[in-house]
Amino acid sequence: MRYKLDKIYNFDNIENKISKFWEENSFFYSKVDNNKKKYSIVIPPPNITGKLHMGHALDNTLQDILIRFKRMQGFNSLWVPGSDHASIATEAKIVENLKEKNLNKEKIGREKFLDYAWKWKEKYGEMITEQINKLGASCDWTKERFTLDENCNKAVIEFFVRLYEKNLIYRDKKMINWCPKCLTVISDSEVNFKEFDSKLYYVKYYLLNKKDYLVVATTRPETIFGDTAIAVGSEDSRYEKLIGQKVIVPLANREVTIIVDSSVEKNFGTGVLKVTPAHSMVDFKIGLKNNLDIIDIFDKTAVLNENGDKYENLDRYQARKEIVKDLIENNLIEKIEDIKNNIGTCYRCSCNIEPRISTQWFVKMKELAEPAIKVVKENKIKFIPKRFTKIYFHWMENINDWCISRQLWWGHRIPAFYCKNCNNIIVSRNRIEICTKCNSKNVIQDEDTLDTWFSSGLWPFSVFNWPKNTSELEYYYPTDVLVTGYDIIFFWVAKMIFSALEMTGKIPFKYVFVHGLVRDSQGRKMSKSLGNGINPLDIINKYGTDALRFALIMNNSPGNDTRFSDEKILSSRNFTNKIWNAARFISLNLENKNFNLELDLDNLLEIDKWILSRYNFVVKEITENLEKFELGVAIQKLYDFVWDEFCDWYIEFSKINLNNQVLIYLLINIVKLLHPFMPFITEEIWQIFNDYNFKEKKSISISNFPKFSKNLVFLESEKNVKNIIEIIKSVRNRRSELNISNNKRTHIYISSENYENYENLKKFKNILIKFCYAKNIEFNKKFDIENSIIVITNFSKIYIPLDELIDIKAEISRLEKELNLSNNNLENITKKLGDKNFIDKAPKNIVSKTIEIYENLKAKISKIKLELEKYVN
Repeated sequence: MRYKLDKIYNFDNIENKISKFWEENSFFYSKVDNNKKKYSIVIPPPNITGKLHMGHALDNTLQDILIRFKRMQGFNSLWVPGSDHASIATEAKIVENLKEKNLNKEKIGREKFLDYAWKWKEKYGEMITEQINKLGASCDWTKERFTLDENCNKAVIEFFVRLYEKNLIYRDKKMINWCPKCLTVISDSEVNFKEFDSKLYYVKYYLLNKKDYLVVATTRPETIFGDTAIAVGSEDSRYEKLIGQKVIVPLANREVTIIVDSSVEKNFGTGVLKVTPAHSMVDFKIGLKNNLDIIDIFDKTAVLNENGDKYENLDRYQARKEIVKDLIENNLIEKIEDIKNNIGTCYRCSCNIEPRISTQWFVKMKELAEPAIKVVKENKIKFIPKRFTKIYFHWMENINDWCISRQLWWGHRIPAFYCKNCNNIIVSRNRIEICTKCNSKNVIQDEDTLDTWFSSGLWPFSVFNWPKNTSELEYYYPTDVLVTGYDIIFFWVAKMIFSALEMTGKIPFKYVFVHGLVRDSQGRKMSKSLGNGINPLDIINKYGTDALRFALIMNNSPGNDTRFSDEKILSSRNFTNKIWNAARFISLNLENKNFNLELDLDNLLEIDKWILSRYNFVVKEITENLEKFELGVAIQKLYDFVWDEFCDWYIEFSKINLNNQVLIYLLINIVKLLHPFMPFITEEIWQIFNDYNFKEKKSISISNFPKFSKNLVFLESEKNVKNIIEIIKSVRNRRSELNISNNKRTHIYISSENYENYENLKKFKNILIKFCYAKNIEFNKKFDIENSIIVITNFSKIYIPLDELIDIKAEISRLEKELNLSNNNLENITKKLGDKNFIDKAPKNIVSKTIEIYENLKAKISKIKLELEKYVN
C-alpha cells in the first residue's frame, strides 16, 4: 500500500482507473428512497449524429457539477443519461452514408432503411456513451434511455392519442415550411431567418390593351407561372380605377384579375403585389380570402414541374436566371435593385425554405400555451438568468399551430390509419388491421413520422416510464433543473413545459439553467467553415478531463457565451499540477499513517487560524454560489483560495512550523470542494490519503460536502495575517524594483503607532525574517534609519537599510550619467523632428523610425527619474 504521490500527475492512467472504480462500485446508482430527499436531472439527449462537441462538453460539465454537489450534500441524486434519435438530422446522415455505398433510400425501401438506421444508432449511441463517460459524467447508466426506445414510443403514442381525443391534434391542408434538401416539412420554430443580398425585380404586367402596364416588384420572378392575381392596397388611390381589370402574366401569357387586399404594403416597391398562393404564406391567405386558383409550380426538390412551361426541370435558382433573362429580352423588366432580404432557412441543413401547400398533422397551440405561460409567470418554473423568460414569453404568446408530421422514415410513426375503402381516419394506440367503420381490411398506416421535438418534449417524464404510474415517476418527477443552451428554448424547453402540464398536470422541472455557446478565443462561433472547431476529446487526451472541465467553467456565467483559448487550458493544466504538488508536499511530510479530521482548536497557531477561517468563509460563499447556479464564480473563488492563500502562502508559512493536522484537514476538505468541478484528480488524492485511516467514505463522490462552521471563524487572525502578507509583498516589491537579489539580506525595522498592531507583529517575527529576506527584524513605535528606503503599509512603516544591499552613491551617479546622456540624445532627436525639410523629404520609414526612437527615449528618461526618486525616499 502506497502513501506518497507520484512526482508527476499522470492524468491518462488515473482517469481510466478512476472511471473503472466508479463503475464497479455503482456510486452513481440511485433508487427510490422515500426517507431521503431526491435531486434529479435528465440529460438533454445528444443526437446520434456523430461526435460530441464543445457545447456538449460544457452542458454535461455543468450538469455533473450540480449533481455531484447535491450528491455530496446528502441528496439521493439521479442523473438520467440518454440520446435522441433526431429524425431529420440522423436520416440525412444515413442517406448520405448510403450514397457512399451507391444505395438509395427509396430503392432499398423503408424496412431495410430502418435496419441501417438502427445499426447507425448502435454504433454512434455507444460512441456518445463513451464520450460522456470520458467527461467524468456521474450518470446512472442503468437508467439510460433513447427517445425511440419501446417505452418512449408508448409515451409518444399515448401523447398523440390523448391530444387527438381532446381535439388538440388535427389534419389539414395548409401552407407549410418545406425543406427541398431534407425533403420534409419543418415547423415554424425550426425556420431560421437569415439576411441575404438579393435583387428586387420590377416586372411589367400589361393590361389587356397591351399599351398600359402595372409594375410589380418581386424578389421571386421564378414563381411567375404560379401567379393567379395582382393585388393592390385598399387605401392606395393610385390604382383605384384599375381594380377589377385584368393583366397578362409575363411569359405565362395568362389573364389574371387586379384585386384589392389590405395586406399589400403601399411603400414596398410599387405597392403592387403578384399573388402566388401556392408559394407564399402571405399570398396563400390572400388566395383563400379571394377564392383564387392555386397553381403549384415546384416538385418536392424545388425544381419546376409541368406548370413551369419551358422552364420545367430547372432548379428554382436556375429558373430564376433564365426567366429574368427572357423578361429582359422581352423588355418586361423596368429595373433591378439590390436589397437585403430576410429568407427562411432550414435549421438543420441551412437550405432556403420553400413555402408549400400540403396536408399535414397539426397541434392546436393556444390552449396548450396558456398554462405553460402561467407557470413561468408564477415562478413555479424559474429561468436562470431571468432575462430568458422574455424569449420564452415572446414565443409562447405569439405561437402558431405546430406542424408535427414529417416526411421521414426514422422516427415515431404517426399512429393514424386510413381506410382505402371508405376514407375513414382512425387514430389508435394499437395497430389497426380492420376499418372500424366499414370493416374493410384495406387499411394502411400514415407513412409520416412525428417531429423529433414531439418525443423530446416528453423526455422529463417518459424516462420514468410514463404513462405508467411508476414509483420512479412518483419519486424523481418533477426533476429539479434542466441545463440547456439558449438556442433551444423555443425548440425544446417550451415543448417540455406544455407537454408535461397537459399530460402529468405537473411542471417538468423547477429551474431552467441556461448557458451560452462555447466560442473560440476571438469570440467567433466554432464552425467547419472557419476551421476553428475543437474536439473536446483532443483536449482530454492532451491535458486531461479535469483541465478541460476547469477551462470550460472558469469565467463562465449563466446565459452568456464563453471563450475557449489555449491560455485557459494551460492555466487549467497549471492549476491541476498545483493541486497535485500541494498534495504531494503534504504526503511527503506526514509523520504517521493515522489521522482523523478533528482539529485541536486549542493548539492552533495564528496562521492556522487565519487559513482555517479563510477556508471556512470560502465554503460558505461557494455553497451559496452553487445553490444560485453561479458555477463560474464558485470555481474562481476556489482557484484564488487554493492557489494564492493555501499553496502560495499557508504551505510556505507552514514549512517553518508544520501542523500536519491542519494541513491534512485543509487538503481533504479542499479536494471535497473541488470534486464537483475536477472529479478525477480529487478522487485520486482522496484514495491515497484514505490510506491514512481518517475514517471517511470509500469514494470522495459520496463524501460529505464541507459546511460552514462557527467554530472556525477567526476574524482577528484573518486581519493579522492579512497585514503580515501586505508587509511581505511590499518589501518584496520594493526589493524587486531595486533589482536586489533574494540572497542579499539586511536588517529590517518595522514601526507602528498602534500598540495592538505592534504586539501582533512580534508574533510573526520568524515568518517576516524568512519571507522578507531579513537578517533580523526589530519592532518599535518609531525609527530613524539613515540610508534606507521606507515602505508604508496601511498600519506600519518598514525601513530597509540599503548600505548592505546597494552602493547608493555609485547607483545614483550611474543613473545621473545615463539620464544626462538620454536627455542629450532626446534634444538632438527633437531638433531633427522639428526640421520641416527632414519631415517632408526623408523616406517615410526613416521618419517613422526617428519618431519611435523619440518615444523610446522619453519613456527611458521617465523610468530613470523614477529609479532616482526611489533613493531620495
